[in-house]
Amino acid sequence: MKVTEIDIHRVTLPCDEARAYELLHYHDLTRRTIYVARTDTGLTGLGESERVESREVLDRYIGSNPFDWLGDETSLGLGTAMYDLMGKAAGVPVYKLFGQKYRSWVPVAAWTVSTHPDRMARAVSAYAGQGHTWMKFHLSPFENVIDQTEAMQEVAPKGFKLHYDFTMHGTEDHMPALLERLSEYEIAGCFEDPLPGEDIDGYIELRQRSRLPIVLHHFPTGATWEVLRRPADAYMLGHSKIGDAIRKAGLFSAGDSPFMLQNTGSDITRAMNAHMMAAFPSARFHFVNATTEVSSERFVTQPLNPVNGFIRVPEGPGLGVELDMNEVRRLERIEPAAKPRFILVCRYDSGTTLYARPDPENPHFMVRPDWSRDLMPMSFAAPLKTEYWDDDGSDEFTAMMARLEREGAVLEGGGS
Repeated sequence: MKVTEIDIHRVTLPCDEARAYELLHYHDLTRRTIYVARTDTGLTGLGESERVESREVLDRYIGSNPFDWLGDETSLGLGTAMYDLMGKAAGVPVYKLFGQKYRSWVPVAAWTVSTHPDRMARAVSAYAGQGHTWMKFHLSPFENVIDQTEAMQEVAPKGFKLHYDFTMHGTEDHMPALLERLSEYEIAGCFEDPLPGEDIDGYIELRQRSRLPIVLHHFPTGATWEVLRRPADAYMLGHSKIGDAIRKAGLFSAGDSPFMLQNTGSDITRAMNAHMMAAFPSARFHFVNATTEVSSERFVTQPLNPVNGFIRVPEGPGLGVELDMNEVRRLERIEPAAKPRFILVCRYDSGTTLYARPDPENPHFMVRPDWSRDLMPMSFAAPLKTEYWDDDGSDEFTAMMARLEREGAVLEGGGS
Protein backbone atom coordinates (compact mmCIF):
# COMPACT_ATOMS: atom_id res chain seq x y z
CA MET A 1 0.00 0.00 0.00
CA LYS A 2 1.35 3.41 -0.97
CA VAL A 3 0.14 6.99 -0.71
CA THR A 4 -0.43 8.12 -4.30
CA GLU A 5 -1.71 11.67 -3.79
CA ILE A 6 -2.72 14.19 -1.15
CA ASP A 7 -5.59 16.55 -1.93
CA ILE A 8 -5.54 19.90 -0.16
CA HIS A 9 -8.66 21.91 0.70
CA ARG A 10 -8.37 25.39 2.25
CA VAL A 11 -11.61 26.17 4.03
CA THR A 12 -12.95 29.04 6.09
CA LEU A 13 -14.88 28.23 9.25
CA PRO A 14 -16.73 31.42 10.24
CA CYS A 15 -16.88 32.09 13.97
CA ASP A 16 -20.12 31.50 15.77
CA GLU A 17 -22.03 34.76 15.40
CA ALA A 18 -22.59 35.23 19.12
CA ARG A 19 -18.83 35.22 19.82
CA ALA A 20 -17.33 36.39 16.53
CA TYR A 21 -16.81 39.98 17.71
CA GLU A 22 -14.38 39.23 20.54
CA LEU A 23 -12.74 36.26 18.81
CA LEU A 24 -11.77 38.28 15.74
CA HIS A 25 -10.17 40.92 17.95
CA TYR A 26 -7.74 38.27 19.23
CA HIS A 27 -7.00 35.56 16.69
CA ASP A 28 -7.90 34.31 13.26
CA LEU A 29 -8.73 30.64 13.82
CA THR A 30 -11.11 30.52 10.88
CA ARG A 31 -8.74 29.20 8.20
CA ARG A 32 -8.07 25.45 8.12
CA THR A 33 -6.27 23.10 5.74
CA ILE A 34 -7.84 19.69 5.16
CA TYR A 35 -5.66 16.89 3.80
CA VAL A 36 -7.18 13.93 1.98
CA ALA A 37 -4.48 11.29 1.47
CA ARG A 38 -5.25 8.57 -1.08
CA THR A 39 -3.61 5.17 -1.53
CA ASP A 40 -3.25 2.76 -4.45
CA THR A 41 -5.66 0.43 -2.60
CA GLY A 42 -8.49 2.96 -2.70
CA LEU A 43 -8.35 4.16 0.92
CA THR A 44 -8.59 7.81 2.00
CA GLY A 45 -7.13 9.29 5.18
CA LEU A 46 -8.01 12.65 6.72
CA GLY A 47 -5.80 15.19 8.46
CA GLU A 48 -5.81 18.92 9.05
CA SER A 49 -3.65 21.86 10.05
CA GLU A 50 -3.82 25.63 10.19
CA ARG A 51 -1.36 26.30 7.36
CA VAL A 52 -0.46 24.25 4.30
CA GLU A 53 2.62 22.08 4.70
CA SER A 54 5.44 22.83 2.26
CA ARG A 55 5.80 20.92 -0.98
CA GLU A 56 8.96 19.33 0.41
CA VAL A 57 7.06 17.90 3.39
CA LEU A 58 4.12 16.72 1.26
CA ASP A 59 6.49 14.90 -1.08
CA ARG A 60 7.91 12.90 1.83
CA TYR A 61 4.52 11.25 2.35
CA ILE A 62 3.64 10.62 -1.29
CA GLY A 63 4.97 7.23 -2.39
CA SER A 64 5.40 5.99 1.19
CA ASN A 65 3.49 3.29 3.03
CA PRO A 66 1.27 4.88 5.72
CA PHE A 67 2.77 2.44 8.25
CA ASP A 68 6.12 4.16 7.70
CA TRP A 69 4.66 6.98 9.77
CA LEU A 70 3.97 5.19 13.04
CA GLY A 71 5.06 7.68 15.71
CA ASP A 72 5.20 10.46 13.09
CA GLU A 73 7.55 13.29 14.06
CA THR A 74 7.20 15.35 10.86
CA SER A 75 3.66 16.77 10.60
CA LEU A 76 0.77 16.55 13.01
CA GLY A 77 -1.79 17.13 10.24
CA LEU A 78 -0.34 14.70 7.72
CA GLY A 79 0.54 12.24 10.47
CA THR A 80 -3.13 12.24 11.46
CA ALA A 81 -4.04 11.33 7.87
CA MET A 82 -1.52 8.46 7.94
CA TYR A 83 -3.02 7.11 11.17
CA ASP A 84 -6.49 7.31 9.61
CA LEU A 85 -5.18 5.23 6.67
CA MET A 86 -3.47 2.72 8.95
CA GLY A 87 -6.61 2.22 10.99
CA LYS A 88 -8.73 1.73 7.90
CA ALA A 89 -6.21 -0.68 6.36
CA ALA A 90 -6.13 -2.76 9.54
CA GLY A 91 -9.87 -2.43 10.14
CA VAL A 92 -9.40 -0.98 13.63
CA PRO A 93 -9.97 2.38 15.35
CA VAL A 94 -6.87 4.57 15.57
CA TYR A 95 -6.49 4.19 19.34
CA LYS A 96 -5.55 0.50 18.82
CA LEU A 97 -2.44 1.67 16.98
CA PHE A 98 -1.21 3.29 20.20
CA GLY A 99 -1.95 0.46 22.63
CA GLN A 100 -4.74 -0.73 24.88
CA LYS A 101 -7.74 1.48 25.48
CA TYR A 102 -7.90 3.02 28.94
CA ARG A 103 -11.12 4.99 28.53
CA SER A 104 -14.08 5.08 26.13
CA TRP A 105 -15.10 8.63 27.05
CA VAL A 106 -12.47 11.39 27.01
CA PRO A 107 -12.85 14.70 28.88
CA VAL A 108 -12.83 17.84 26.72
CA ALA A 109 -12.83 21.59 27.49
CA ALA A 110 -14.18 24.49 25.46
CA TRP A 111 -12.04 27.54 24.77
CA THR A 112 -12.52 31.28 24.36
CA VAL A 113 -10.68 34.59 24.64
CA SER A 114 -10.62 37.09 27.47
CA THR A 115 -13.15 39.87 26.96
CA HIS A 116 -15.83 41.94 28.70
CA PRO A 117 -17.44 40.07 31.64
CA ASP A 118 -20.86 40.07 29.95
CA ARG A 119 -19.41 38.40 26.86
CA MET A 120 -17.55 35.88 29.01
CA ALA A 121 -20.84 35.00 30.67
CA ARG A 122 -22.49 34.48 27.27
CA ALA A 123 -19.65 32.12 26.29
CA VAL A 124 -20.20 30.03 29.42
CA SER A 125 -23.93 29.77 28.69
CA ALA A 126 -23.26 28.80 25.07
CA TYR A 127 -20.68 26.15 25.91
CA ALA A 128 -22.76 24.66 28.70
CA GLY A 129 -25.54 24.37 26.13
CA GLN A 130 -23.15 22.49 23.82
CA GLY A 131 -22.49 19.89 26.52
CA HIS A 132 -19.24 21.29 27.94
CA THR A 133 -18.43 21.37 31.66
CA TRP A 134 -15.03 23.13 31.38
CA MET A 135 -13.97 26.32 29.60
CA LYS A 136 -10.39 27.48 29.14
CA PHE A 137 -9.37 31.07 28.47
CA HIS A 138 -6.16 33.12 28.50
CA LEU A 139 -6.29 35.91 31.05
CA SER A 140 -5.58 39.40 29.77
CA PRO A 141 -4.34 42.40 31.78
CA PHE A 142 -6.80 44.48 29.73
CA GLU A 143 -9.64 42.80 31.67
CA ASN A 144 -10.39 42.32 35.36
CA VAL A 145 -10.44 38.56 36.03
CA ILE A 146 -12.44 38.95 39.24
CA ASP A 147 -15.23 40.79 37.41
CA GLN A 148 -15.11 38.13 34.69
CA THR A 149 -15.27 35.27 37.19
CA GLU A 150 -18.24 36.74 39.04
CA ALA A 151 -20.14 37.27 35.79
CA MET A 152 -19.45 33.72 34.63
CA GLN A 153 -20.35 32.15 37.96
CA GLU A 154 -23.66 33.99 37.85
CA VAL A 155 -24.79 32.04 34.76
CA ALA A 156 -22.83 28.78 35.03
CA PRO A 157 -24.67 25.54 35.80
CA LYS A 158 -23.50 23.75 38.91
CA GLY A 159 -20.32 21.82 38.25
CA PHE A 160 -19.12 24.00 35.35
CA LYS A 161 -15.44 24.92 35.82
CA LEU A 162 -12.97 27.48 34.48
CA HIS A 163 -9.48 26.65 33.27
CA TYR A 164 -7.48 29.87 33.79
CA ASP A 165 -4.43 30.19 31.51
CA PHE A 166 -1.99 32.85 32.77
CA THR A 167 0.36 32.50 29.76
CA MET A 168 3.42 32.37 32.02
CA HIS A 169 2.50 35.40 34.17
CA GLY A 170 3.80 38.74 32.75
CA THR A 171 2.07 41.05 35.23
CA GLU A 172 2.82 42.69 38.58
CA ASP A 173 0.40 40.37 40.42
CA HIS A 174 1.54 38.38 43.44
CA MET A 175 0.48 35.05 42.05
CA PRO A 176 -0.12 33.06 45.28
CA ALA A 177 -2.49 35.79 46.49
CA LEU A 178 -4.33 36.03 43.17
CA LEU A 179 -4.78 32.24 42.95
CA GLU A 180 -6.06 32.16 46.51
CA ARG A 181 -8.58 34.87 45.70
CA LEU A 182 -9.82 33.07 42.58
CA SER A 183 -10.01 29.77 44.45
CA GLU A 184 -12.82 31.20 46.57
CA TYR A 185 -15.18 31.00 43.58
CA GLU A 186 -17.08 27.77 43.02
CA ILE A 187 -16.58 28.04 39.26
CA ALA A 188 -12.75 28.15 39.52
CA GLY A 189 -11.23 24.87 38.34
CA CYS A 190 -7.48 24.98 37.64
CA PHE A 191 -4.58 27.34 36.89
CA GLU A 192 -2.33 26.90 33.85
CA ASP A 193 1.14 28.44 33.58
CA PRO A 194 0.81 30.96 36.45
CA LEU A 195 4.62 31.38 36.52
CA PRO A 196 7.40 31.55 33.90
CA GLY A 197 8.09 28.06 32.60
CA GLU A 198 11.68 27.96 33.81
CA ASP A 199 10.71 28.64 37.45
CA ILE A 200 10.34 25.01 38.50
CA ASP A 201 11.19 25.76 42.13
CA GLY A 202 8.44 28.38 42.12
CA TYR A 203 5.97 25.87 40.72
CA ILE A 204 6.82 23.31 43.40
CA GLU A 205 6.11 25.88 46.10
CA LEU A 206 3.01 27.26 44.38
CA ARG A 207 1.56 23.77 43.98
CA GLN A 208 1.88 23.27 47.75
CA ARG A 209 0.10 26.57 48.42
CA SER A 210 -2.71 26.35 45.85
CA ARG A 211 -6.08 24.86 46.71
CA LEU A 212 -6.79 24.07 43.04
CA PRO A 213 -4.74 22.09 40.50
CA ILE A 214 -1.72 23.71 38.85
CA VAL A 215 -1.27 22.84 35.15
CA LEU A 216 2.13 23.16 33.46
CA HIS A 217 2.35 23.68 29.70
CA HIS A 218 5.68 25.39 28.98
CA PHE A 219 8.53 23.17 30.14
CA PRO A 220 12.16 24.34 30.42
CA THR A 221 13.55 20.93 29.38
CA GLY A 222 10.73 19.81 27.10
CA ALA A 223 8.57 17.88 29.60
CA THR A 224 11.38 15.55 30.66
CA TRP A 225 13.52 16.01 33.78
CA GLU A 226 11.37 18.70 35.37
CA VAL A 227 8.36 16.36 35.47
CA LEU A 228 10.25 14.07 37.85
CA ARG A 229 10.27 16.92 40.39
CA ARG A 230 6.43 17.04 40.29
CA PRO A 231 6.01 20.81 39.87
CA ALA A 232 2.34 20.54 38.83
CA ASP A 233 -0.83 18.54 39.34
CA ALA A 234 -1.41 18.06 35.60
CA TYR A 235 0.52 18.67 32.40
CA MET A 236 -0.32 19.88 28.91
CA LEU A 237 1.25 18.90 25.61
CA GLY A 238 0.45 21.69 23.19
CA HIS A 239 0.60 21.16 19.41
CA SER A 240 2.93 18.18 19.82
CA LYS A 241 3.86 15.87 16.98
CA ILE A 242 2.45 12.35 17.40
CA GLY A 243 5.78 10.67 18.16
CA ASP A 244 6.68 13.30 20.74
CA ALA A 245 3.30 12.87 22.45
CA ILE A 246 3.81 9.10 22.59
CA ARG A 247 7.17 9.46 24.35
CA LYS A 248 5.91 12.06 26.82
CA ALA A 249 2.83 9.94 27.53
CA GLY A 250 5.15 7.18 28.70
CA LEU A 251 6.90 9.52 31.12
CA PHE A 252 3.62 10.87 32.49
CA SER A 253 2.31 7.33 32.86
CA ALA A 254 5.40 6.24 34.80
CA GLY A 255 4.67 8.91 37.38
CA ASP A 256 0.87 8.51 37.14
CA SER A 257 0.77 12.21 36.25
CA PRO A 258 -2.47 13.42 34.64
CA PHE A 259 -1.97 15.20 31.31
CA MET A 260 -3.91 16.63 28.40
CA LEU A 261 -3.42 17.40 24.72
CA GLN A 262 -4.00 20.82 23.21
CA ASN A 263 -4.04 20.33 19.44
CA THR A 264 -6.28 22.93 17.84
CA GLY A 265 -8.58 22.12 14.95
CA SER A 266 -11.97 20.89 13.83
CA ASP A 267 -13.62 17.46 14.14
CA ILE A 268 -10.66 15.72 12.46
CA THR A 269 -8.29 16.98 15.15
CA ARG A 270 -10.91 16.40 17.83
CA ALA A 271 -11.15 12.75 16.76
CA MET A 272 -7.35 12.31 16.78
CA ASN A 273 -7.13 13.89 20.23
CA ALA A 274 -9.80 11.52 21.50
CA HIS A 275 -8.04 8.43 20.13
CA MET A 276 -4.70 9.38 21.68
CA MET A 277 -6.24 10.34 25.00
CA ALA A 278 -8.09 7.01 25.05
CA ALA A 279 -4.88 4.98 24.74
CA PHE A 280 -2.45 6.97 26.93
CA PRO A 281 -2.74 5.62 30.50
CA SER A 282 -2.71 8.90 32.46
CA ALA A 283 -4.29 11.19 29.83
CA ARG A 284 -7.31 11.82 32.01
CA PHE A 285 -7.32 15.63 32.11
CA HIS A 286 -9.61 17.50 29.69
CA PHE A 287 -8.14 18.10 26.22
CA VAL A 288 -8.57 21.34 24.25
CA ASN A 289 -9.01 21.70 20.51
CA ALA A 290 -10.44 25.26 20.39
CA THR A 291 -11.64 25.54 16.78
CA THR A 292 -14.65 23.22 16.77
CA GLU A 293 -16.65 24.96 19.46
CA VAL A 294 -16.02 28.52 18.25
CA SER A 295 -17.10 27.81 14.66
CA SER A 296 -20.61 27.97 13.23
CA GLU A 297 -19.73 25.34 10.59
CA ARG A 298 -18.87 21.63 10.59
CA PHE A 299 -17.71 19.63 7.57
CA VAL A 300 -17.91 16.00 8.69
CA THR A 301 -20.94 13.74 8.34
CA GLN A 302 -21.00 12.77 12.04
CA PRO A 303 -19.63 15.59 14.24
CA LEU A 304 -18.14 14.64 17.59
CA ASN A 305 -20.09 16.55 20.24
CA PRO A 306 -19.52 16.52 24.01
CA VAL A 307 -21.96 14.92 26.43
CA ASN A 308 -21.59 16.17 30.00
CA GLY A 309 -18.03 17.22 29.24
CA PHE A 310 -16.91 14.02 27.49
CA ILE A 311 -16.33 12.90 23.89
CA ARG A 312 -17.16 9.31 23.01
CA VAL A 313 -14.14 7.68 21.35
CA PRO A 314 -15.10 6.52 17.82
CA GLU A 315 -15.02 2.74 17.34
CA GLY A 316 -15.09 2.52 13.52
CA PRO A 317 -11.95 1.92 11.42
CA GLY A 318 -9.53 4.84 11.36
CA LEU A 319 -10.47 8.15 12.94
CA GLY A 320 -14.19 7.47 12.69
CA VAL A 321 -15.06 10.71 10.86
CA GLU A 322 -15.75 11.27 7.16
CA LEU A 323 -15.97 14.45 5.11
CA ASP A 324 -19.16 16.01 3.85
CA MET A 325 -17.68 17.09 0.51
CA ASN A 326 -20.60 19.38 -0.29
CA GLU A 327 -19.83 21.34 2.87
CA VAL A 328 -16.10 21.32 2.16
CA ARG A 329 -16.65 22.80 -1.30
CA ARG A 330 -18.99 25.45 0.12
CA LEU A 331 -16.51 26.41 2.84
CA GLU A 332 -13.72 26.66 0.25
CA ARG A 333 -15.66 29.48 -1.41
CA ILE A 334 -16.04 31.56 1.78
CA GLU A 335 -13.62 34.45 2.25
CA PRO A 336 -12.28 34.91 5.80
CA ALA A 337 -13.53 37.93 7.74
CA ALA A 338 -11.17 40.89 7.80
CA LYS A 339 -9.32 41.32 11.10
CA PRO A 340 -10.56 44.59 12.66
CA ARG A 341 -8.33 47.63 13.13
CA PHE A 342 -8.99 48.89 16.63
CA ILE A 343 -7.74 50.63 19.74
CA LEU A 344 -8.00 49.27 23.27
CA VAL A 345 -9.62 51.78 25.64
CA CYS A 346 -9.15 50.85 29.31
CA ARG A 347 -10.99 53.04 31.82
CA TYR A 348 -9.67 52.69 35.37
CA ASP A 349 -11.78 53.43 38.45
CA SER A 350 -9.23 56.17 39.31
CA GLY A 351 -10.35 58.18 36.29
CA THR A 352 -7.32 57.29 34.17
CA THR A 353 -7.83 56.05 30.62
CA LEU A 354 -5.26 53.89 28.84
CA TYR A 355 -5.19 53.78 25.04
CA ALA A 356 -3.20 51.03 23.35
CA ARG A 357 -3.09 49.32 19.98
CA PRO A 358 -2.25 45.67 19.21
CA ASP A 359 1.41 45.33 18.34
CA PRO A 360 1.75 43.85 14.82
CA GLU A 361 5.11 42.37 15.89
CA ASN A 362 3.59 40.60 18.90
CA PRO A 363 0.79 38.15 17.96
CA HIS A 364 0.15 37.52 21.66
CA PHE A 365 -0.24 41.20 22.55
CA MET A 366 -3.75 40.81 23.98
CA VAL A 367 -2.52 38.40 26.66
CA ARG A 368 1.18 39.33 26.95
CA PRO A 369 1.48 43.07 26.21
CA ASP A 370 4.65 43.11 28.32
CA TRP A 371 6.45 41.34 25.46
CA SER A 372 6.07 44.58 23.49
CA ARG A 373 7.58 46.76 26.26
CA ASP A 374 5.38 49.73 25.39
CA LEU A 375 3.15 49.67 28.49
CA MET A 376 3.57 50.17 32.20
CA PRO A 377 3.36 47.09 34.48
CA MET A 378 -0.20 45.75 34.47
CA SER A 379 -2.39 43.45 36.55
CA PHE A 380 -4.99 40.76 35.90
CA ALA A 381 -7.11 42.22 38.69
CA ALA A 382 -6.79 45.97 38.10
CA PRO A 383 -10.03 47.97 38.62
CA LEU A 384 -10.77 48.72 34.97
CA LYS A 385 -13.27 48.20 32.18
CA THR A 386 -12.15 47.82 28.57
CA GLU A 387 -13.83 48.38 25.24
CA TYR A 388 -12.61 48.07 21.65
CA TRP A 389 -12.63 51.31 19.68
CA ASP A 390 -13.06 49.97 16.18
CA ASP A 391 -11.92 52.07 13.24
CA ASP A 392 -14.95 54.30 12.63
CA GLY A 393 -13.25 56.51 10.07
CA SER A 394 -13.32 59.49 12.40
CA ASP A 395 -10.60 62.08 12.69
CA GLU A 396 -10.36 61.25 16.39
CA PHE A 397 -9.61 57.57 15.70
CA THR A 398 -7.05 58.45 13.05
CA ALA A 399 -5.31 60.93 15.32
CA MET A 400 -5.17 58.54 18.28
CA MET A 401 -3.89 55.67 16.14
CA ALA A 402 -1.14 57.90 14.76
CA ARG A 403 -0.21 58.92 18.29
CA LEU A 404 -0.09 55.28 19.43
CA GLU A 405 2.12 54.36 16.51
CA ARG A 406 4.55 57.04 17.72
CA GLU A 407 4.28 56.57 21.48
CA GLY A 408 3.20 52.96 21.97
CA ALA A 409 0.59 53.83 24.64
CA VAL A 410 -1.29 56.88 25.93
CA LEU A 411 -2.42 57.57 29.52
CA GLU A 412 -4.87 60.38 30.16
CA GLY A 413 -6.61 61.73 33.27
CA GLY A 414 -6.26 60.50 36.82
CA GLY A 415 -3.78 63.21 37.79
CA SER A 416 -1.85 63.30 34.52
